[in-house]
Amino acid sequence: MDPISYFQAVVLGLVQGVSELFPISSLGHSVVLPALFGWNIHQNDEYFVTFLVATHAATALVLLGFFRADWARIVRGLWRSLQAREIAADDADAKLGWLIVVATIPAGLLGLLLEHPLRSVFASAQTAAIFLFLNGLMLFGAERLRRRAPEHVPEGPRSDIVIAQRLDFRRALGIGTAQALALIPGLSRSGASMSGGLLAGLSNEDAARFAFLLATPIIGAAALLKLPELFGPHGEHVRGQALVAALCAAVTAYFSVRFLLRFFETNRLTPFAVYCTAVGAALAIGFAIT
Repeated sequence: MDPISYFQAVVLGLVQGVSELFPISSLGHSVVLPALFGWNIHQNDEYFVTFLVATHAATALVLLGFFRADWARIVRGLWRSLQAREIAADDADAKLGWLIVVATIPAGLLGLLLEHPLRSVFASAQTAAIFLFLNGLMLFGAERLRRRAPEHVPEGPRSDIVIAQRLDFRRALGIGTAQALALIPGLSRSGASMSGGLLAGLSNEDAARFAFLLATPIIGAAALLKLPELFGPHGEHVRGQALVAALCAAVTAYFSVRFLLRFFETNRLTPFAVYCTAVGAALAIGFAIT
């Protein structure tokens, strides 16, 4: 029998596309859902890790396509700064590009060094549920920060200019370090990045935008690094399911990013915080009892 059925692939793909961008932890949901439904799938199974790589690659491609015009400006800005060997004071695109580079470094290094150890230590569904609860508490704390953060003014400078003006490289490094929390199942990459952005003084909308831009190279690089495994022994009997899951993840990721960019123009992190604390607590208790 195939280790993952096509029905399971559809469910996991749809959930991954939403939970990767919503601040509710895609990895946490990938761990607790099989245990909740009684599926014989474990986070440390090599075929499952390979399967998840395909869904992450799809999400990264959606983010890259959605922000393609922004990335074109950012890449041109990086090239200008390299040619001039400096970041011009009025070049917001170059500044934003280097902020993303700096913020990517800690998550990338910690991911290479700690991904496997953390995945092994925090592999149980109950542990993931506990960290999902803690993720909700983190979001509640971020919401308190949001109330102190400046509001984004629609008729003001575009978000990239605001982000470049309000963030320095030390704060970008802090946001990147916070993003590395997503290595622990149950803690959200986007939630940690948004929280770090709010702490650095961004509005909720600009913090979400920077979190999505920052997620693109991290998710994409991780997917490219491990995607060859899908065509090796670990991809046996899951390639078709991985393709189906990737397509499902791409669809939900596209609608998720569209929804969230509009949602955070006027709304708060509180609904996601309530969801994570309630679901995390309920699952942790349920797994402990059973």
